[in-house]
Amino acid sequence: MTPKTEESRKGGSRDEGQSQAPSLGERITGALVGAAVGDALGGPVEGYTPEQILERHAGRVHGVVGPWNGDAWRTARPIAPYHKGDGHVTDDTLMTHALVRVYAQVRDHLDAYAVADHLVPDLMTNPRWIPELEAEALPLQRIFLAEKWLVARLHYGHIDPREAGVGNIVNCGAAMYMAPVGLVNAANPAGAYAEAVELAGAHQSSYGREAAAVFAAAVAAACAPDATPDSVIGTCLALAKDGTRAAIEAVCEVASGYTDFESALRPLREAVAPYDTVGPDYRSPSLGARRPSRLHAIEELPVALGMLVVSGGDYRHSVLGSVNYGRDCDSIATMAGAIAGALGSEVPSDWSKTVAEASRLDLWEPARTLTEVTREIFERDVRRRRSHERAFALIGSAGCSD
Repeated sequence: MTPKTEESRKGGSRDEGQSQAPSLGERITGALVGAAVGDALGGPVEGYTPEQILERHAGRVHGVVGPWNGDAWRTARPIAPYHKGDGHVTDDTLMTHALVRVYAQVRDHLDAYAVADHLVPDLMTNPRWIPELEAEALPLQRIFLAEKWLVARLHYGHIDPREAGVGNIVNCGAAMYMAPVGLVNAANPAGAYAEAVELAGAHQSSYGREAAAVFAAAVAAACAPDATPDSVIGTCLALAKDGTRAAIEAVCEVASGYTDFESALRPLREAVAPYDTVGPDYRSPSLGARRPSRLHAIEELPVALGMLVVSGGDYRHSVLGSVNYGRDCDSIATMAGAIAGALGSEVPSDWSKTVAEASRLDLWEPARTLTEVTREIFERDVRRRRSHERAFALIGSAGCSD
């Protein structure tokens, strides 16, 4: 699964002596480009069932497709007047790239205060090209309600950033853009989990916050030299808590019996259903939907991990399985794409080229930036660790006698 595409090479050259394994830059590129492409492929069929997708497209989705409602995309769903389809990324990618920009500013590990001090101002003060609006606009004007919460609570409400996520609807809003946290902590999933838990506290609570941390850990685990889908799942199960852990275990156990996404679509949904609060109709959530709970989980992360298992870590297969699953499939495909890309599975160049051109975004620039920042943070971590070792050696030997 060694990436060989032009876009992977743009993220960084292979480390000397590691010709068979993707370099740090290639893993970061694979994850970020892979997440964006998965997002764009899933956007036009988000909210629908596998059966509806099959009927609408006279078969399964196998690449970039147009809007569900054709030319009526702007008015068909007034609550979401977005041009989803034709290779346009959604808010998942907009938020991921915004978080990369925060890392580029801070150039160190992030916490909840970084969300308040850097991410929120970026969302509400810097106009950017928004593909789904086909216009220059503030990202705030595109992100959905659970993300607008960040601005309402942190900028206008002046809530302690560490507690600002309490009260928000519990969904995948924070998890969907946590891939950069996993990449900054490449091959250190426990560190990624801890950083994401802290960071996501400004946005989410309960199992939404937990999913953000586990997803970051999954991406970090996928960057390890000998990582496999099984090792990623094992890491997630070792770190995940409560309903999130139970949902991942149940879904991945079912997924292990399949090697084709078509036959796995219904079984994976049935496996995650007991933990999902939204209910069978994605567009009409149940009364108990998205409320804090230790028994439940978001649907997106377990299913993304399940598709990773079904596909054996293959990017194309895991993303297409996620897309054709329907429901919140842009976020599912974002997560599956990030993890498969970090493992080193090749992102199809025709997909990435189409998405970059249609979205008018340089999908590779964020990867170059984050690779540089990740190396800086690692070097800083080493210096901090060495300083701690010296201090501990001194206090550890004090008072000792032969």
